[in-house]
Amino acid sequence: MSPRKDSYKALVFDLDGTLIDSAPDIAAAVNKVLERRDWPTQSVAFVETFIGFGPRRLLLDIFVALGLPSDDATVDEAVKQYLDNYNREPAERTLFYPHVREDLEALHGAGMRLGICTNKPHELSLKVLEILGVAPLFEVVVGADAAPACKPHPSHLLAVAERMGIDGDAWAYIGDTAVDQATATAAGVPFYAVSWGCGEQVAVESEWRLDRLIDLAANPISVQGR
Repeated sequence: MSPRKDSYKALVFDLDGTLIDSAPDIAAAVNKVLERRDWPTQSVAFVETFIGFGPRRLLLDIFVALGLPSDDATVDEAVKQYLDNYNREPAERTLFYPHVREDLEALHGAGMRLGICTNKPHELSLKVLEILGVAPLFEVVVGADAAPACKPHPSHLLAVAERMGIDGDAWAYIGDTAVDQATATAAGVPFYAVSWGCGEQVAVESEWRLDRLIDLAANPISVQGR
């Protein structure tokens, strides 16, 4: 299969690591959980390696990696505290990756339909997009807890497509992790890996790697830096 960018009517994106660098806010929320237990806090770079599977898996994997208690009761309580922390400061340190915002605005302005499929909790995803001022660009957003099953299960991604009313090869999924790639593959959807975030670690052919989101436009669009 080769890219057919001229046929795309819609694009669905992962959120964390693909559109926004939210790792500093996620790490801050995690570290408040650790501090509360007098456990050692961790660097953003360390926490970032565990992002992608949702809050519970994030904390479980971190606890296991650090040799900390990881029984269900401990992790369940930690997840509640983490979400409370994150909801209080959802985008204090979060930034768009270079050119992402203007490329999204250009794609939307050119008539491309946009959606989001993310393992971030649904209401938190909406809150972050609203704070960052890009919520109106996205027709459909589906967080992990608003889907039949979260990524890498294909039903999560397909739920976005169903709500947008798209099917077949008329759309593609864009992400930065092997989780995103596996989700798209299982759903039978074209997948592009970005070249930022953790995207360089995803094994794809060069034609399926993006240096700019605007490269998915069927026709050239004039935007900053192009």
